[in-house]
Amino acid sequence: MSVSRRDMLSALLAAGTLGALAPAARAGKLTNFNRRNQLPPTRTTVFGDAGAPPMLSEASPRLMEEAIARYDLIVRSGGWPQLPPIKRIVVAGSRSAKILILRRRLVLEGYLAPELAKGRRYDKHVAQAIMRFQRNHGLRVTGHLDFATHAALNVPAQARLDTLLANLPRVEWAMKGVHDRFILVNIPATQLESIDRGKVYSRHNVIVGKPDRPSPSLISHVSEINFNPYWTAPESIVIRDIIPEAMKSGDPVRFLRKMRIRVYDGYNGPEIDPARLPWPNIDTKRVIFRQDPGEGNAMASVKINFPNPYAVYMHDTPTKQLFTSAQRYFSSGCVRIEQVHVLTEWILRDTPGWDREQIDRVVNSGERVDVKPVNPLGVLWAYLTSWVTPDGNVHFRKDIYQLDGTGFISGQPHPVRVAGR
Repeated sequence: MSVSRRDMLSALLAAGTLGALAPAARAGKLTNFNRRNQLPPTRTTVFGDAGAPPMLSEASPRLMEEAIARYDLIVRSGGWPQLPPIKRIVVAGSRSAKILILRRRLVLEGYLAPELAKGRRYDKHVAQAIMRFQRNHGLRVTGHLDFATHAALNVPAQARLDTLLANLPRVEWAMKGVHDRFILVNIPATQLESIDRGKVYSRHNVIVGKPDRPSPSLISHVSEINFNPYWTAPESIVIRDIIPEAMKSGDPVRFLRKMRIRVYDGYNGPEIDPARLPWPNIDTKRVIFRQDPGEGNAMASVKINFPNPYAVYMHDTPTKQLFTSAQRYFSSGCVRIEQVHVLTEWILRDTPGWDREQIDRVVNSGERVDVKPVNPLGVLWAYLTSWVTPDGNVHFRKDIYQLDGTGFISGQPHPVRVAGR
C-alpha cells in the first residue's frame, strides 16, 4: 500500500526523528530573541571539564546513517519548499505570507515544532529556529533571515542528502583517529576541537589552506612542540611567494633582512650571503630560506609537529586579525590556531613542569625550546562538509575544495583553480 508524502512526514514528526529539534524546542520552551544574541560567525571557546558535543565521536557513523535515512525520506516525500526571493533582511516582528512558507520549510527539516507550522508572523519561535539553522550551517547567528541564510535554506533537500552521502565514508575513515584524547581539525568548518573522552575541552577558530593550496586529510599524533620556532619556508612558498615578493620590492637582500629571513646552502649547510644568489633563478631545491624566531615570525610563538608525508603542521600566527573572518582559507596548507596556548597547555597537561605559567614564561623569553609531550595524543585533519553531533544536530559547510561527489576521503586534494591565477 502506498504512503502519501503527508503521511510519511507526519509519522516522522510524531516520532521526533525528522531533523534534530533541540530539547528546548521539543518541549516548547524557546528562549527570548534579541539583538544581544548576535554572534560572530564562530568564536574560540574553552568549555573546560564541562565539555561540549564534539564534531566526531564513536557514534558518528551511526548518526550519519540515521541522518541519511531522514533526508532520504524528505527527498522521496517531495523535498521542502523554495523560499520566495527577499529584497531586504527579514527581522523578528515582520509579518507576510512568505513567513508561512518559511515556517513550513523549518518544520520539514526539524528546526520548528510541527504545531508551529502556521502563521504569518516572524515571532520568537521562528527567530530561535533560524538561529539554530545558522549555527548548524556556520553562518552569522542573528535570528534574522538574511541573504546568506535565505540561500542556505533554498539548497534542495537532494543536495543536502548528497552531501551526507559524500561524507559518510570520510566519517568512517576518521574513526581510525578518534581516541580518548585527540585533536580534530575540520577543514571546511575552519575549526579545531581538543577532545577528551568524548567531550570538547576547547574549540578554536583556525586558518586552513587556500583552495589552490589545500590542506590534506590525515591521521597522526603530536610528536613535539617547538616554542619560539624558526620557520623554514617550504619550497612551494619560496617559489610562489618569497622570491616574487623579494623581486617586486626592488631590493631582494633588503627584503629578506626586513623579514629576518636567512639563506642556507642546504638544511644543514652554511649560511649564504643573499647578495650572491642568482636572483630570480635560484635553485630552490638546494637553497633554504629560514626565518628567525621572534616578532613577525610566520609561526609566531609555537609550532606543533606531527609525523606526516605532506610537510604540514599546526602553529601560532602573527596575523591574528584573520581569525575574525567568516571564511578562513588563507594558508598554504598548514593550520594556524587562535588562542593556541589553550591548546599547548592541554597537550602538555601530563608533561611534568609544563603548566600555563611555564608556557608563558618560555614564550615571553623568546628562547627556542623543544618539548616532547608525555602520552602523545592523536591528530586528525578531516574534510567534513557535513557531520552529525551527539546532540542530534546535522551540520553542513561549504565544499571549499570541491571534493564532494569525487570520492575523496583522505590524502592531499588537488588544488582548485582560482580565477585570475
